[in-house]
Amino acid sequence: MNGRILVVDDDEDIRVLVRYNLEREGYEITEASNGKQAISNAIEVVPDLILLDVMMPEMDGMETCHQLRTIPELSNTMVCFLTARGEDYSQIAAFDAGADDYIVKPIRPKVLVSRIQAILRRRNTSQPGNTQSSSIILDKERYLITAEGKTIVLPRKEFELLALLMSKPAKVFHRDEIMSQVWGHEVIVGDRTIDVHIRKLREKIGTTLIHTIKGVGYKFEE
Repeated sequence: MNGRILVVDDDEDIRVLVRYNLEREGYEITEASNGKQAISNAIEVVPDLILLDVMMPEMDGMETCHQLRTIPELSNTMVCFLTARGEDYSQIAAFDAGADDYIVKPIRPKVLVSRIQAILRRRNTSQPGNTQSSSIILDKERYLITAEGKTIVLPRKEFELLALLMSKPAKVFHRDEIMSQVWGHEVIVGDRTIDVHIRKLREKIGTTLIHTIKGVGYKFEE
């Protein structure tokens, strides 16, 4: 088995097509037809990757992704949108909700498989262990941080962004470097995505630890 994938789409034909092509490649597939069912199935199965549509009944993909990112047991699960919505604002909203990647339908099966393999490679290269400063403990295995004695569960991209900045305190990380290290070369996102994630991190850990270097990027310094 190459990995467990949860396919979430209200269109049964899409689910059948995706299941067929991914099972041929050795993946174990679970399905859900709406956001609420996706959350329930994800907690039960703990997949390596969730393929998530945007427009669904009961709970749309954006809200589903946001809720998935609050569940500690799914902190190592990758989330990729697979949707016909190709607008820039939809992609930005998806990454802001905590997505790891965004694929626009229609997509050829072989290309979809290649994209999934690339996403899972990024997941598997995450390094375990802890990073610690005088005020924050960052647990890379559980995607948790402890700040001032309080445990905080961070969405995956916020966590990876903070981990990057904390990996070399006082180093200024250029925006291009942040984009490459956190989002990867396969993903195209705008500068606003970085800014939104920085803002959310500051709301959770305080405004004094992450510093903006105007026109360059960001650094972590106490």
